[in-house]
Amino acid sequence: MKLNEVKSLLTELRGLSAEELVTREQELKKELFDLRFQAAAGQLENTVRLDEVKKTIARVKTVQREAK
Repeated sequence: MKLNEVKSLLTELRGLSAEELVTREQELKKELFDLRFQAAAGQLENTVRLDEVKKTIARVKTVQREAK
């Protein structure tokens, strides 16, 4: 992700409620599981997506912590 994309994502995340952040985190964790499964099966074409999803999960958790 480029810097502008990260900034806009963080702005979007900070505008969400606590419940919406939890939902977003759960969706990302499911996506990460699916990507890992595809990688293990040798079907994953875009391996960069794994790192992007991990970092996005970390960003969601950071925003959750900021809100406390």
